[in-house]
Formats: sequence, structure tokens, C-alpha cells
Amino acid sequence: MINTNAFDYINVLDKGADAAWLRNEAISNNISNVDTPGYKRVDVDFASLLNQELGRNRYVSMDEKVEGLDLKKLNPQVYTDYENFSYRLDGNNVDIENENVYLAENQLKYQGILNSITQEFQNLQRVMQ
Repeated sequence: MINTNAFDYINVLDKGADAAWLRNEAISNNISNVDTPGYKRVDVDFASLLNQELGRNRYVSMDEKVEGLDLKKLNPQVYTDYENFSYRLDGNNVDIENENVYLAENQLKYQGILNSITQEFQNLQRVMQ
């Protein structure tokens, strides 16, 4: 991570990219275990974590919110989703169709984040010229 205000958005986008990568691994793990009896799906929720951290600074601009973020608090964790719920007799709660949709959605988010990082660096490059 780069520690200057010029890179605040890039640092947050970097954390978002890491979270999207982690979620991709979790979803892939769910798909791999679709037929494993008793397996409970796992997931990663970075958006709620980011919203919580951004919500701490109300009534200020987005630039000020991002500048005031503690990036150490933006470390998403893998959690077990609906661990007490199972609609199958074997105790597994993975729905392969939902997982495929989540995977496609997450891949689009990841690509969007990477595009945003690229645009931020292009903006910095234009400023330096």
C-alpha cells in the first residue's frame, strides 16, 4: 500500500480487489463441494465492511471519508453462510445455480475494480505530465 493522500482511492480499490479475489476462492470452494454431505457454503462480504467504515464519517465529502479510512479495518473474512439451514437431506446447503450466478457477478466486480485502479493510475499519470 502507498501511504499518501494521492493514492487513497487506489488503496481502497486494492482492498476491494483482494476481497473480490477472496470471494472468488470461497465461491469456487462452494462449487467444488456441491456434492459433499454436510458442507455449508462460505462467503465474503466486503461491501458491508466498507459501508460501515465509510459511514463513521457522516456529513463529509467522499474524498474526506476515503482519506479518513483505517485500511487495517478493511480486511474481509470468510464466513459460513446459513450454517443452520439446509434444504437437502445430506445437510449440504450449496445451490450450484446460485453459486454460478455469484461467481459471474463477482468476476464482473473484480474486472470493474481492476478497471477503476487502471483509471486512477491514468489520472495520476495525466496530472504528472
